[in-house]
Amino acid sequence: MRKFLRHPSNMPVELVLRKQACIPRQRLNNISLGGVACNSTRGFRRGTSVELRIPLLGEQARYPGVVAWCRRQDTDYLVGIAFLDEDTLFRARMVEQVCQIQHYRQQLEQASGHPMAIEQCAQDWIAKHAAEFPYLA
Repeated sequence: MRKFLRHPSNMPVELVLRKQACIPRQRLNNISLGGVACNSTRGFRRGTSVELRIPLLGEQARYPGVVAWCRRQDTDYLVGIAFLDEDTLFRARMVEQVCQIQHYRQQLEQASGHPMAIEQCAQDWIAKHAAEFPYLA
């Protein structure tokens, strides 16, 4: 079963429709790669081609994918974005690690009341969590 990393909600994402047509449902069942789960203010139909963007990380943080599933929540939707090739999956996974480290840094700063160096936070996060960070395949 593929895994979907839960993107930190304090790192906003944009889901932008791509011009590519929807992927047929039967092909969606054969997606073997994992992806990212993120919150969205709107729902998407399974198979819709989208681009996941993380504005805080700049223009290069764009990842084409397809909606694998979409679940309504109380105030928004949780959307599973599947990546269809190994390169996109690898790049998205690396960016998700950066997002997790930034989230960890914000938690530490909030708890201590002091600014924290990102390098030290990254080393701490890697030592504590890298081994359990899921491989998305």
